[in-house]
Amino acid sequence: MSDQANSESAKPTIPLPDTAHYRRETRLVHSGSLRSQFGETSEAIFLTQGFVYDSAEQCEARFTGDDAGFQYSRFSNPTVFSFEQRMAEFEGAEAARATATGMAAVTAAILAPLRAGDHVVASKAMFGSCRYIVEDLCPRYGIESTLVDGLDLDQWQAAMRPNTKTCFLESPTNPTLDVLDIAAIAEIAHAGGARLVVDNVFATPIWQSPLKLGADVVVYSATKHIDGQGRCLGGVVLSSTAFIEEHVQMYLRQTGPSLSPFNAWVLLKGLETLSIRVEKQTSNAAAIADALAGHAKVPRLVYPGRADHPQAATVKKQMGAGSTLVGFEVTGGKAGAFRVLNALKLVKISNNLGDAKSLVTHPATTTHQRLKPEARAELGISDGFIRLSVGLEHKDDLIEDLLAALQKA
Repeated sequence: MSDQANSESAKPTIPLPDTAHYRRETRLVHSGSLRSQFGETSEAIFLTQGFVYDSAEQCEARFTGDDAGFQYSRFSNPTVFSFEQRMAEFEGAEAARATATGMAAVTAAILAPLRAGDHVVASKAMFGSCRYIVEDLCPRYGIESTLVDGLDLDQWQAAMRPNTKTCFLESPTNPTLDVLDIAAIAEIAHAGGARLVVDNVFATPIWQSPLKLGADVVVYSATKHIDGQGRCLGGVVLSSTAFIEEHVQMYLRQTGPSLSPFNAWVLLKGLETLSIRVEKQTSNAAAIADALAGHAKVPRLVYPGRADHPQAATVKKQMGAGSTLVGFEVTGGKAGAFRVLNALKLVKISNNLGDAKSLVTHPATTTHQRLKPEARAELGISDGFIRLSVGLEHKDDLIEDLLAALQKA
């Protein structure tokens, strides 16, 4: 392991292409591109643990921060740096830091700036591992937490305390696709002297920009749509330069949840096609939602792109389009849901999402199985509820597969 550095300065200053004036889809292809002396078309992968120095004096300067170069790939790496720069420019953030997984990004964004005696307010409706961080892990270190109904602004306001430092939410939520009013919650957080952290995975950066809505920090599981093809794990935290350098950088550097250079390269390739993939998946999801709506064996369907979504007005205000996810309940409870899942031929059973392949899961027995039955019921996660992540297949093939499976419910 490399020696601990004396300085926690920013990442190295490297000349990058000026792409800020291009439209978003173009930036997904060209921003943050590093080229070696060989002029390769595709970004190189710097599969290296460490870096060598021209002299002992240069090595010393790297560790004091007087020479802004690379030191050790746990701290920073050219390929990882390229991914971070592309994400930051696309998201409209001042800075970004990549992590080994999405949960590493969430954990860093929440824990890095907090101290014993601080307080977190978070929406009850969130991924099971995120809820574990807020509800179970934070209190172990003297950080208090309060869970609220994320749709109820009065509950957010009532939960704020003088020691509240962070508010956290997902929107749309996992798995019931509630859409929270990010701008309104940001106002409450800021009025109370807290920062707002938003997990934007279900909306993707294509359809929602939390920083423009008032959020202070955005996190992604890059494992999902950013890779989008089931290949590797990754995460990213995006925020102001001050937040990243004062909190996240030191935390990641010393605790070590580093993104591998190979995974960073894969994610760079994923970003190049993110827009066209998400647009197609969203179109497919909307068609599937329309096909399932009103089905005799689907008493409840939730899709942010439909006019009957419970927060349709909020969706219209803050999202560019619906999600790539569809949530629906089938008759027959757990047994009915399992019969549907087991009858599917094209759609595969998996707890992942955002993949080019359509994937389906049963949240009550997978992603949210840790919650007590009453907690799941409060969130609308019934035993018959199914979460569908829509892929790139032809929509008619997916609809035919789902309708045939529903006959088994």
